[in-house]
Amino acid sequence: MSGQSYFELVYYVTQKIPSGRVSTYGAIADYLSLGSARMVGWALTQSHRSSMGDIPAQRVVNRKGELSGRMHFKTPTHMQELLEAEGVRVVKDRVADFDKLFWHPQELDED
Repeated sequence: MSGQSYFELVYYVTQKIPSGRVSTYGAIADYLSLGSARMVGWALTQSHRSSMGDIPAQRVVNRKGELSGRMHFKTPTHMQELLEAEGVRVVKDRVADFDKLFWHPQELDED
């Protein structure tokens, strides 16, 4: 991962989140030991411009499991629709069973 920009590092980790699972802005920031949750969010709002392929930004939520980034998608419901297509249940803009579905980037180091 060395030699990559901060945004590229965020995108790399985000691409590793398994389908049907979610992570948080803070967990990604902590794993990278760079920046803050807010910086991860900013990077993901720019992900549509990335040349790194599909960045599943819908899989990154806030620390409470809320779809706080939903307003940065095509429509306010698109983030939820993408998650539900992966089998993630969302209730009132929050991931149901968040604790069970949470994926920490440290799992990359366990592989």
